[in-house]
Amino acid sequence: MRNRQRGSHLGLLLLGSQLFQLGLDNIPPVTLAVLGLNVYLYLFPAAPLLQACVSVQQAYWFKDWRRLLLSPLHHVDDWHLYFNMVSFLWKGIRLERRLGGAWFVYLLSVFSLLTGLVYLVLEAVLTELTQDQSYSMACAVGFSGVLFALKVLSNHYHPGDVTYVMGFPVSNRYASWAELVLIHMTSPGTSFVGHLAGILVGLLYTVGPLKSIMKKCAGFVTSNGYNSQPSTYYGSSGYSGTRGGYTGYSQYAPYSTANPTASYAGGLTEEEQIQAAIRNSLNDRGQTNQREAPPPYGFHLSEEATAEEIRQRRLMRFDS
Repeated sequence: MRNRQRGSHLGLLLLGSQLFQLGLDNIPPVTLAVLGLNVYLYLFPAAPLLQACVSVQQAYWFKDWRRLLLSPLHHVDDWHLYFNMVSFLWKGIRLERRLGGAWFVYLLSVFSLLTGLVYLVLEAVLTELTQDQSYSMACAVGFSGVLFALKVLSNHYHPGDVTYVMGFPVSNRYASWAELVLIHMTSPGTSFVGHLAGILVGLLYTVGPLKSIMKKCAGFVTSNGYNSQPSTYYGSSGYSGTRGGYTGYSQYAPYSTANPTASYAGGLTEEEQIQAAIRNSLNDRGQTNQREAPPPYGFHLSEEATAEEIRQRRLMRFDS
C-alpha cells in the first residue's frame, strides 16, 4: 500500500518484459488473471485514486465501503504496479500450485478485504491513542498489504528457510517483520500501517482462527483446504524435502526438474530462480515430446506385416 502521481510507463514495459521472459503458459491461471486485472485497472481505473484509496474518514465516516474493494487493485504509478506485480507473480506461482486455484482465489479475496478492514482498525486505534486526526485521513492504495499477508503464509510453509534482506540472511520466521521496517525506512511514501495490516492478516490465517473460519464457509474445496495430492516443496535455500511423498511439484514452475541441482535456489534472486525453472521446464518438455512422439501416419507397423498389409494400410490412409 502507498499513501496516494503517475509517472512514465517504463515500469509497465518492464513488467511486460518479465511476463514475456517467463511465458504466460508458465503462470497459473488465477495468478495471471489477478495480475491482468491489476494492469487493466491501472490503465483504465474504476475510479480516480482519491476515490479509490481507503481511509477511516472515507470508508467509515462517509460510509464509502466500496473503497475496500477498489483500493487493493489500484496503484499510484507504474513503478508501484511493477514492484507489486513482480512480487505477486513469484508468490502466486508458488502458492497457487500448492493450494490449488479454487482455494487461492478464495484466499486472495478474503485477504484483500480483510487487509483493508484491519488497516481501518489500526488507523482508528492510532487516532484514538494520539488524538491525531491525520491517521484517520491517511488514504492508502495498492496490493502490497495483500502481498505481506501472502509472504507470511509462504514463510509459514518454509519456517527453516532463509530470506536475504538487503544481502543479509534472515530466517523466514522474521523476514516479513524485517522487510516491514526496511521498506518504511527506505521508502517514506509507503504505508507502514497498510503493510502491518497485511502481516496481521497473514498471522490470523497461519496461527489464528481465520483458516478454520474460511474452511467452514467454503464447500467447494477439500476438507483440509489443499489439493488432495501431496507436493514437493522448495525453499529459498534449496531443496526442502517432501510432504507425504514426491509428486514432482515445484513451487516456482509448473513442471518439475529431474536434476536436483537445477532447483537449488541459494544465492539466486526470485527472478533468476523463475528463469532457471523455465529452462528446466523447456528441457523436460523436449524430452517428453521425443519420448511420446506418435508413430508416422498414426499407426504402427509390426515386423510381421506383409507387403499386402502394407499396401492395404497405405490405401486406407490415402482414401481417408
